Amino acid sequence: MGKKILLIDITRCNGCYGCQVSCKDEHVGNDWSPIAKPQPNTGHFWYRITETVQGQLPKVRVHYMHLMCQHCDNCPLLEKYPNCVYRTEEGMVIIDPDKSFGKMEMVHDCPYGAVFYNSNLMIPQKCTGCVHLLRDETWVDGVPRCVQSCPVDVYTFGDEDDPKIVEKLATGEYETFHPEYGLKTHVFYKGLLNKFFIAGDVYDPVPDEVIEGAKVTLINAEGKEVATQETDWAGDFNFHRNEPGIYSVRIEADGYETQLIENIDATEKDLNIGSFAMKKA
Repeated sequence: MGKKILLIDITRCNGCYGCQVSCKDEHVGNDWSPIAKPQPNTGHFWYRITETVQGQLPKVRVHYMHLMCQHCDNCPLLEKYPNCVYRTEEGMVIIDPDKSFGKMEMVHDCPYGAVFYNSNLMIPQKCTGCVHLLRDETWVDGVPRCVQSCPVDVYTFGDEDDPKIVEKLATGEYETFHPEYGLKTHVFYKGLLNKFFIAGDVYDPVPDEVIEGAKVTLINAEGKEVATQETDWAGDFNFHRNEPGIYSVRIEADGYETQLIENIDATEKDLNIGSFAMKKA
């Protein structure tokens, strides 16, 4: 058995919160010792979703970030608390619920904020990767509850040498969260909120109608054309997931004067750069 890997395609998430709720359902009131003791009813989110609204009206979308223990190879808790934190053969980092009694400081030692303190049981707790289920032969799904509950195929879960895992990682679309930590996580994301969209629309002000099929070109700060697309039936254009930076947009349409919009600052956020009226040539 190889170490388990979890791939999360955020671009597919519709914000149903099924993963967060199923985690609660699996752990609140259930004692899975020696892996984990019951999660309290409130205050703990071993798996949690956060929402970020991207862009500006009317071009907005909601980004759903999935946060949980990353089960790092270089886990700080493993190094600091070798007597009460261990790694399973599946690759999951586990806080021993008996040996970690009273160690509230563990909450502050995880850079991902994945550890919570149960003040009733007086133990630190976090996601276990549902190891108890992975080892249960009667659990026919063979995956953690968060993965099992997803209706839109956000997840890919399996051994690190599983062909479907290897193939998806090879595309370069998946990346780790906060790679600068250097912790070699077992969770990879597609669609992290670290690249930004630039959107707008094009219209003819005389008949007050949108222009479909206008050619829109995205140009980076070095003057390189990085992407080109045509406006859709609503006159809209949207360049998805651009590297942070300063851009220009050139708009061309048959029978109209070319427009160049410069100094578009997409270094920190997604942008709706507005509606652009085209003048007849």
